[in-house]
Amino acid sequence: MYRKHFAFTHLPFRRDVAPEDLFASTGHQELRTRIHYLVEMCGIGLATGESGSGKTTVCRSVIASLNPGLYRSIYVPLSTGNVMDVYKTIAWELGLPTERNRASLYKQIRSEVSRLVLEARCRPILIIDEAHHLRSEVLEDLRLLTNFAMDSDSRLILLLVGHPELRRRLHLAAHEALSQRIIVRGHLCGLTRDELPAYLAHLLRLAGCEVPLFEPAAQEALYQATNGLPRKVNSLAHHALLAAALGKAKTVSAEHVQAALPEVS
Repeated sequence: MYRKHFAFTHLPFRRDVAPEDLFASTGHQELRTRIHYLVEMCGIGLATGESGSGKTTVCRSVIASLNPGLYRSIYVPLSTGNVMDVYKTIAWELGLPTERNRASLYKQIRSEVSRLVLEARCRPILIIDEAHHLRSEVLEDLRLLTNFAMDSDSRLILLLVGHPELRRRLHLAAHEALSQRIIVRGHLCGLTRDELPAYLAHLLRLAGCEVPLFEPAAQEALYQATNGLPRKVNSLAHHALLAAALGKAKTVSAEHVQAALPEVS
């Protein structure tokens, strides 16, 4: 409804923003730089942040920027199962037939990683999303999966992506061996108060709107309600635009944001 009211070419706060159209916040740029460094160094990395901060989005943009002939991304969103579940998912993503036992799967995956690196000259990047759900034994097996040539050769890039609690878990003595091998750590916070107006303007501009629709008081209300977390900002801004359109208003006020709050609570 509000698309016609505000003459948007498309809904501005949708989820499917192209990697090249992502807003370059300070936090996103820093995490992107760290992940690029991880890719260059070829090791284990950790990316944490609150839900909705944009961790997966940053990972997606980094992968999209890499040469597909030189890198093979393996994305695993399933992280609540046991070691066999994770191994099977990795094997499926690699296009491998799944073996019935853990040792065979482990050997199969490592053989394919070696083939990609040594024969195809293609570096595999394993991204485990929602990694804070991983069981302790799965974390340990993932570490072993990256161990080649008696831990002297790095063939598999591993990036663990999860909530801040994952960072705290890895500080425990039980995970010291994995923690010592992490060469890149990045934590993503929400947008700052100063970045929020530019973020809103950026997405509105992509939707064909060049004028500021959110009043200063509305921007402040958005920030206070969301702590600058992009996913929450997008959802609340979407419903605030709808409230403004229903009221036939030309701009979004703080009252419209307040009216939209029950829709996202």
